[in-house]
Amino acid sequence: MTSLGPELTVAVRRQVVDVRGVPASALVAEAARPQAVIVALHGGATTSAYFDHPGHPRLSLLRTAAATGFTVIAVDRPGYGSSAGHEERMRTPEQRTDFAFAAVEALLEGRERGVGLFLWAHSAGCELTVRMASDPRGAELLGMELAGMGRVHHPRAVRAMEEWRRDPTRARPDLRRALWHPPHAYPPDVHGGRGIGSASPAYEGHREGWQEEFAQLAARVPVPVHLTLAEHEQVWANGPEGLADLASMFTGAPRVVRHEQAGAGHNTSVGRTALAYHLSVLSFVEECALGVQALPTEKGRSG
Repeated sequence: MTSLGPELTVAVRRQVVDVRGVPASALVAEAARPQAVIVALHGGATTSAYFDHPGHPRLSLLRTAAATGFTVIAVDRPGYGSSAGHEERMRTPEQRTDFAFAAVEALLEGRERGVGLFLWAHSAGCELTVRMASDPRGAELLGMELAGMGRVHHPRAVRAMEEWRRDPTRARPDLRRALWHPPHAYPPDVHGGRGIGSASPAYEGHREGWQEEFAQLAARVPVPVHLTLAEHEQVWANGPEGLADLASMFTGAPRVVRHEQAGAGHNTSVGRTALAYHLSVLSFVEECALGVQALPTEKGRSG
C-alpha cells in the first residue's frame, strides 16, 4: 500500500491468469467504483513495471489512475512476464492479439468495468494496441492512447540503426542513448531502464512490413485516439509535424487528439514529467467515458 494523501491509499497487486494453458501476468490497481478500466501495454525490453516503477509511486500510472477513479490492468505483453518461454504459441500477430484479448477478459473476471475499456500503450506496445483497436472485438472500446510511436524514425535513430546493421556490436549504445535522451528527463535511478528491464521475445525484432500494415489498421480504428510524442523524442520524428503525420493515419476515428509532452524523453511514463503526462491523458480518458464529442479543431469523421 502506498499513501497518496492523508486519507487515500492505492494497492498494486501482481496477478497471473491462465490463457488456454499459457500463464498471463499483469499488475492491477483497482478503484472502488471505477469510472472505466484502463488496459496498459508496455513497450519493448521492459514489463508491466514500466507503469509502476519500483520506488517511484509519483511516476506510477497505476497509482495515479486508481486514485482518480480508474481501475488499471497493466498486462505483460505476449512473451513477457509469465508468458516468457511460450513464444511458440504466439508467433503470429493474430495469435498475440487473441492472447491479449483473452488475458484481459480473464483478468477482468469478477471486476467492475465501469462504462468500458480504454487501451493505453507505449512504444512497441502500440503495435498490439492498434491491432486490438482495429479488430472487430475492439469496436466497443472507449478509446486509446499511443505514446512513443510514429511513422518516420528520428534522424538519430536512423543513424544508430544503420550503424547497427554494419556492426551490431557497436550501435547498441547509440540506440540506448536515443531511447533514454536526455538523461536529465529521468530520475538517476530510472535512467537507462534500471529496475524495469526485461529480455525481449524473438518476434520483437521482426517487424518487416509493419508500416504498410499500420496504415491499413489505423484507418480501421473506430474509436477516439490520443497521441503523445515527447518534446525530446529521438526514436521517432517528433514535434507538431510528427504528430500531424501520425494523426493523419486515423481516418476512421471520431476524434484524434495530439499532445506533445513538455520536458519528456521517449519513455514518458517513467520520466520526471510522468505525473503531468498521466494526468493529461487521464483527462482524455474521462472525456471518452463521458462521451464527449470532438472539438472542431480535432480531426475526426465530422472534421
